[in-house]
Amino acid sequence: MFLPKKILEEKLRRILAEDLGQGDVTTALIVPEGCIAEAEMVAKEAGVIAGIEEASVLVGSLGLNFEAYVKDGNAIKPKQVLMRVSGDARIILSAERTILNIVSRMSGIATATRKLVEKIRKAKYKTKVACTRKTAPGLLYFDKKAVLIGGGDPHRLHLDDMILIKDNHIAIAGSVKKAVKNAKEKASFSKKIEVEVAKIGDVLEAAKAGADIIMLDNFSPKQVEEAVKILKNAGYYEKVLLEASGGITADNILDFASKGIDIISLGEITHSVKALNISLEIKNTERA
Repeated sequence: MFLPKKILEEKLRRILAEDLGQGDVTTALIVPEGCIAEAEMVAKEAGVIAGIEEASVLVGSLGLNFEAYVKDGNAIKPKQVLMRVSGDARIILSAERTILNIVSRMSGIATATRKLVEKIRKAKYKTKVACTRKTAPGLLYFDKKAVLIGGGDPHRLHLDDMILIKDNHIAIAGSVKKAVKNAKEKASFSKKIEVEVAKIGDVLEAAKAGADIIMLDNFSPKQVEEAVKILKNAGYYEKVLLEASGGITADNILDFASKGIDIISLGEITHSVKALNISLEIKNTERA
Protein backbone atom coordinates (compact mmCIF):
# COMPACT_ATOMS: atom_id res chain seq x y z
CA MET A 1 0.00 0.00 0.00
CA PHE A 2 1.28 3.44 -0.88
CA LEU A 3 0.19 6.92 0.03
CA PRO A 4 1.98 10.14 -0.94
CA LYS A 5 4.01 11.30 2.05
CA LYS A 6 1.93 14.43 2.62
CA ILE A 7 -1.33 12.43 2.73
CA LEU A 8 0.18 9.96 5.20
CA GLU A 9 1.43 12.89 7.28
CA GLU A 10 -2.10 14.30 7.43
CA LYS A 11 -3.52 10.99 8.69
CA LEU A 12 -0.83 10.71 11.36
CA ARG A 13 -1.11 14.35 12.43
CA ARG A 14 -4.87 13.93 12.97
CA ILE A 15 -4.21 11.01 15.30
CA LEU A 16 -1.56 13.00 17.17
CA ALA A 17 -3.80 16.08 17.41
CA GLU A 18 -6.56 13.96 18.97
CA ASP A 19 -4.15 12.79 21.68
CA LEU A 20 -2.64 16.23 22.33
CA GLY A 21 -5.90 18.07 22.93
CA GLN A 22 -4.88 21.59 23.96
CA GLY A 23 -1.33 20.48 24.69
CA ASP A 24 0.78 18.14 26.84
CA VAL A 25 0.41 19.82 30.21
CA THR A 26 2.75 17.41 32.03
CA THR A 27 5.61 17.91 29.60
CA ALA A 28 5.09 21.68 29.57
CA LEU A 29 5.42 21.83 33.36
CA ILE A 30 8.37 19.48 33.76
CA VAL A 31 10.53 19.64 30.63
CA PRO A 32 12.29 22.99 30.07
CA GLU A 33 12.15 24.72 26.73
CA GLY A 34 15.15 24.03 24.55
CA CYS A 35 15.89 20.65 26.13
CA ILE A 36 17.33 18.24 23.56
CA ALA A 37 16.91 14.49 24.01
CA GLU A 38 17.75 11.21 22.35
CA ALA A 39 15.36 8.26 22.65
CA GLU A 40 15.40 4.65 21.55
CA MET A 41 12.42 2.62 20.37
CA VAL A 42 12.97 -0.83 21.85
CA ALA A 43 11.18 -4.15 21.29
CA LYS A 44 10.07 -5.88 24.49
CA GLU A 45 9.04 -9.09 22.75
CA ALA A 46 9.63 -10.98 19.53
CA GLY A 47 7.40 -10.47 16.52
CA VAL A 48 7.09 -8.86 13.10
CA ILE A 49 7.66 -5.13 12.99
CA ALA A 50 5.23 -2.86 11.17
CA GLY A 51 4.64 0.88 11.29
CA ILE A 52 8.27 1.94 10.99
CA GLU A 53 7.44 3.92 7.86
CA GLU A 54 4.60 5.66 9.71
CA ALA A 55 6.81 6.42 12.72
CA SER A 56 9.51 7.82 10.45
CA VAL A 57 7.06 10.05 8.58
CA LEU A 58 5.52 11.38 11.79
CA VAL A 59 8.75 12.15 13.66
CA GLY A 60 10.26 13.66 10.52
CA SER A 61 7.24 15.91 10.03
CA LEU A 62 7.66 17.16 13.61
CA GLY A 63 11.23 18.30 12.95
CA LEU A 64 12.87 15.45 14.82
CA ASN A 65 15.88 13.49 13.63
CA PHE A 66 15.62 9.73 13.38
CA GLU A 67 17.43 6.60 12.25
CA ALA A 68 15.55 3.34 11.71
CA TYR A 69 17.44 0.07 12.17
CA VAL A 70 14.72 -2.26 10.88
CA LYS A 71 12.29 -2.33 7.95
CA ASP A 72 8.61 -3.15 8.03
CA GLY A 73 8.18 -6.90 7.79
CA ASN A 74 11.44 -7.76 9.57
CA ALA A 75 11.39 -10.30 12.40
CA ILE A 76 12.47 -8.65 15.66
CA LYS A 77 13.59 -9.95 19.04
CA PRO A 78 13.37 -8.70 22.64
CA LYS A 79 15.66 -5.79 23.60
CA GLN A 80 16.31 -4.97 19.94
CA VAL A 81 16.66 -1.25 19.19
CA LEU A 82 14.32 -0.45 16.33
CA MET A 83 14.81 3.28 15.89
CA ARG A 84 16.59 6.25 17.44
CA VAL A 85 14.89 9.64 17.65
CA SER A 86 16.54 12.90 18.67
CA GLY A 87 15.58 16.54 18.92
CA ASP A 88 13.29 18.71 21.04
CA ALA A 89 12.51 16.70 24.17
CA ARG A 90 9.07 18.27 24.52
CA ILE A 91 8.07 17.13 21.04
CA ILE A 92 9.45 13.61 21.58
CA LEU A 93 7.48 13.14 24.80
CA SER A 94 4.29 14.66 23.40
CA ALA A 95 4.34 12.36 20.36
CA GLU A 96 5.59 9.26 22.22
CA ARG A 97 2.25 7.56 22.82
CA THR A 98 0.92 8.20 19.33
CA ILE A 99 4.08 6.75 17.78
CA LEU A 100 3.99 3.68 20.02
CA ASN A 101 0.27 3.10 19.58
CA ILE A 102 0.66 2.98 15.82
CA VAL A 103 3.81 0.82 15.76
CA SER A 104 2.63 -1.54 18.51
CA ARG A 105 -0.80 -2.10 16.98
CA MET A 106 0.47 -2.53 13.44
CA SER A 107 3.20 -4.89 14.64
CA GLY A 108 0.66 -6.94 16.59
CA ILE A 109 -1.48 -7.34 13.47
CA ALA A 110 1.53 -8.17 11.27
CA THR A 111 2.77 -10.72 13.82
CA ALA A 112 -0.59 -12.47 14.12
CA THR A 113 -1.00 -12.54 10.34
CA ARG A 114 2.50 -13.91 9.74
CA LYS A 115 1.90 -16.76 12.19
CA LEU A 116 -1.26 -17.82 10.34
CA VAL A 117 0.34 -17.51 6.90
CA GLU A 118 3.32 -19.61 7.99
CA LYS A 119 1.10 -22.20 9.64
CA ILE A 120 -0.77 -22.74 6.37
CA ARG A 121 2.42 -22.70 4.31
CA LYS A 122 4.09 -25.31 6.53
CA ALA A 123 1.04 -27.53 6.11
CA LYS A 124 1.57 -27.13 2.33
CA TYR A 125 -1.83 -25.58 1.59
CA LYS A 126 -2.22 -22.68 -0.85
CA THR A 127 -5.07 -20.98 0.97
CA LYS A 128 -4.69 -17.22 1.40
CA VAL A 129 -5.19 -15.51 4.75
CA ALA A 130 -7.28 -12.34 4.60
CA CYS A 131 -8.62 -9.87 7.12
CA THR A 132 -12.12 -8.38 7.19
CA ARG A 133 -13.54 -4.86 7.53
CA LYS A 134 -13.58 -5.27 11.30
CA THR A 135 -10.91 -2.63 11.82
CA ALA A 136 -10.61 0.13 14.41
CA PRO A 137 -12.47 3.29 13.31
CA GLY A 138 -10.00 5.74 11.82
CA LEU A 139 -7.25 3.11 11.54
CA LEU A 140 -8.44 1.17 8.50
CA TYR A 141 -5.42 2.12 6.38
CA PHE A 142 -2.94 1.17 9.11
CA ASP A 143 -4.70 -2.08 10.05
CA LYS A 144 -4.97 -3.25 6.45
CA LYS A 145 -1.38 -2.29 5.67
CA ALA A 146 -0.20 -4.28 8.70
CA VAL A 147 -1.99 -7.37 7.35
CA LEU A 148 -0.14 -6.94 4.05
CA ILE A 149 3.18 -6.57 5.88
CA GLY A 150 2.42 -9.81 7.70
CA GLY A 151 1.89 -11.60 4.38
CA GLY A 152 -1.90 -11.59 4.36
CA ASP A 153 -4.51 -10.17 2.00
CA PRO A 154 -6.34 -6.93 2.93
CA HIS A 155 -9.65 -8.07 1.35
CA ARG A 156 -11.83 -5.00 0.65
CA LEU A 157 -10.31 -1.71 1.68
CA HIS A 158 -13.56 0.22 1.17
CA LEU A 159 -17.16 -0.46 0.24
CA ASP A 160 -16.51 0.64 -3.35
CA ASP A 161 -13.78 -1.95 -3.94
CA MET A 162 -16.04 -4.85 -4.77
CA ILE A 163 -19.68 -5.94 -4.73
CA LEU A 164 -20.16 -8.09 -1.65
CA ILE A 165 -23.73 -9.31 -1.34
CA LYS A 166 -24.44 -10.18 2.28
CA ASP A 167 -27.42 -11.72 4.08
CA ASN A 168 -29.26 -8.42 4.51
CA HIS A 169 -28.89 -7.58 0.82
CA ILE A 170 -30.30 -11.00 -0.05
CA ALA A 171 -33.17 -10.53 2.41
CA ILE A 172 -34.16 -7.32 0.65
CA ALA A 173 -33.60 -8.63 -2.89
CA GLY A 174 -35.60 -11.78 -2.20
CA SER A 175 -33.03 -14.42 -3.17
CA VAL A 176 -29.39 -15.00 -4.01
CA LYS A 177 -30.29 -15.28 -7.70
CA LYS A 178 -32.15 -11.95 -7.74
CA ALA A 179 -29.42 -10.15 -5.80
CA VAL A 180 -26.68 -11.31 -8.18
CA LYS A 181 -28.84 -10.56 -11.23
CA ASN A 182 -29.44 -6.98 -10.05
CA ALA A 183 -25.73 -6.49 -9.41
CA LYS A 184 -24.64 -7.92 -12.76
CA GLU A 185 -27.10 -5.79 -14.70
CA LYS A 186 -26.01 -2.51 -13.13
CA ALA A 187 -22.39 -2.94 -12.03
CA SER A 188 -19.28 -1.84 -13.87
CA PHE A 189 -17.40 -4.62 -15.64
CA SER A 190 -14.47 -3.82 -13.33
CA LYS A 191 -16.24 -4.96 -10.15
CA LYS A 192 -16.10 -8.54 -8.97
CA ILE A 193 -19.18 -9.96 -7.28
CA GLU A 194 -18.91 -11.91 -4.04
CA VAL A 195 -21.90 -13.57 -2.40
CA GLU A 196 -22.08 -14.48 1.27
CA VAL A 197 -24.07 -17.67 1.78
CA ALA A 198 -25.20 -19.09 5.11
CA LYS A 199 -26.81 -22.29 3.80
CA ILE A 200 -25.46 -25.19 1.78
CA GLY A 201 -28.43 -24.87 -0.56
CA ASP A 202 -27.35 -21.37 -1.62
CA VAL A 203 -23.83 -22.36 -2.71
CA LEU A 204 -24.77 -23.75 -6.12
CA GLU A 205 -27.37 -21.01 -6.66
CA ALA A 206 -24.67 -18.37 -6.17
CA ALA A 207 -22.34 -20.14 -8.61
CA LYS A 208 -25.04 -20.54 -11.25
CA ALA A 209 -26.05 -16.89 -10.85
CA GLY A 210 -22.53 -15.83 -11.84
CA ALA A 211 -20.80 -14.96 -8.59
CA ASP A 212 -17.02 -14.57 -8.88
CA ILE A 213 -16.47 -15.42 -5.22
CA ILE A 214 -18.61 -17.34 -2.75
CA MET A 215 -18.15 -16.69 0.95
CA LEU A 216 -19.13 -19.61 3.16
CA ASP A 217 -20.29 -17.77 6.25
CA ASN A 218 -19.99 -19.62 9.57
CA PHE A 219 -19.75 -22.99 7.86
CA SER A 220 -18.16 -25.84 9.79
CA PRO A 221 -15.21 -27.64 8.17
CA LYS A 222 -17.58 -30.49 7.31
CA GLN A 223 -20.02 -28.07 5.63
CA VAL A 224 -17.13 -26.49 3.69
CA GLU A 225 -16.16 -29.95 2.48
CA GLU A 226 -19.75 -30.56 1.39
CA ALA A 227 -19.88 -27.21 -0.46
CA VAL A 228 -16.69 -28.06 -2.33
CA LYS A 229 -18.14 -31.45 -3.30
CA ILE A 230 -21.33 -29.84 -4.60
CA LEU A 231 -19.37 -27.39 -6.76
CA LYS A 232 -17.11 -30.12 -8.09
CA ASN A 233 -20.07 -32.30 -9.07
CA ALA A 234 -21.71 -29.36 -10.84
CA GLY A 235 -18.51 -28.34 -12.64
CA TYR A 236 -18.09 -25.00 -10.88
CA TYR A 237 -15.14 -25.83 -8.62
CA GLU A 238 -12.07 -23.75 -9.54
CA LYS A 239 -14.29 -21.55 -11.73
CA VAL A 240 -15.37 -19.58 -8.67
CA LEU A 241 -13.24 -18.56 -5.70
CA LEU A 242 -14.26 -19.99 -2.34
CA GLU A 243 -13.83 -18.03 0.87
CA ALA A 244 -14.51 -19.31 4.39
CA SER A 245 -15.25 -16.80 7.14
CA GLY A 246 -16.71 -16.79 10.62
CA GLY A 247 -15.65 -18.81 13.64
CA ILE A 248 -12.15 -19.39 12.27
CA THR A 249 -9.20 -19.02 14.64
CA ALA A 250 -5.52 -19.89 14.78
CA ASP A 251 -6.50 -23.16 16.47
CA ASN A 252 -8.82 -24.46 13.75
CA ILE A 253 -7.55 -22.68 10.62
CA LEU A 254 -5.95 -25.83 9.19
CA ASP A 255 -9.27 -27.68 9.49
CA PHE A 256 -10.65 -25.19 6.96
CA ALA A 257 -7.55 -24.83 4.77
CA SER A 258 -7.49 -28.59 4.25
CA LYS A 259 -10.93 -28.58 2.59
CA GLY A 260 -9.87 -27.03 -0.71
CA ILE A 261 -10.88 -23.39 -0.29
CA ASP A 262 -9.01 -20.41 -1.71
CA ILE A 263 -9.33 -17.79 1.03
CA ILE A 264 -9.81 -17.76 4.79
CA SER A 265 -10.82 -14.41 6.28
CA LEU A 266 -10.56 -13.73 10.00
CA GLY A 267 -11.81 -10.73 11.91
CA GLU A 268 -9.66 -11.49 14.93
CA ILE A 269 -6.37 -10.40 13.34
CA THR A 270 -7.62 -6.80 13.37
CA HIS A 271 -10.51 -6.49 15.83
CA SER A 272 -8.91 -8.55 18.63
CA VAL A 273 -5.27 -7.77 18.02
CA LYS A 274 -2.73 -7.97 20.85
CA ALA A 275 -0.39 -5.05 20.40
CA LEU A 276 3.29 -5.92 20.37
CA ASN A 277 5.11 -4.62 23.45
CA ILE A 278 7.36 -1.78 22.28
CA SER A 279 8.68 1.14 24.32
CA LEU A 280 10.38 4.49 23.76
CA GLU A 281 13.16 5.20 26.26
CA ILE A 282 14.99 8.50 26.79
CA LYS A 283 18.73 7.86 26.78
CA ASN A 284 20.42 11.25 26.74
CA THR A 285 19.34 14.83 27.41
CA GLU A 286 21.03 18.18 26.92
CA ARG A 287 19.72 21.47 28.23
CA ALA A 288 20.09 24.63 26.18
